[in-house]
Amino acid sequence: MLEQLIEYVPLLVGVVVAVGTALGMLVLNAVLGPKRTNPSKHEAFECGNPSLGPARNRFHVKYYLVALVFLVFDVEVVFLLPWAVEYRRLLDSPLLGGIVLLEALLFVAVLAVGLLYVWKRDALRLD
Repeated sequence: MLEQLIEYVPLLVGVVVAVGTALGMLVLNAVLGPKRTNPSKHEAFECGNPSLGPARNRFHVKYYLVALVFLVFDVEVVFLLPWAVEYRRLLDSPLLGGIVLLEALLFVAVLAVGLLYVWKRDALRLD
């Protein structure tokens, strides 16, 4: 039992060092830091500077298009990662491995055609 608890000693030392460092910095700041009292320090803080314009600015539609293209290719990676993990196991069957490879290549090709279409239409240009 004691041998198992000894394995946690480095973790305990790390936690003690982290908490000690944080408390030490707080104490040093309280002891050595400047003591400037000002009436404005006791007022409620309301989000900094006064507003100079409208609270909500509109984003250009092209930014949303770039975000959608990113999401499409992000979802592509989400679909291809499990395929890549299982593909090695599917190589044991030559016919099945070839079919699965062609399906993945077709999937990537369809997305590549979509990317070329978006690129040729300059939809990713944010001018």
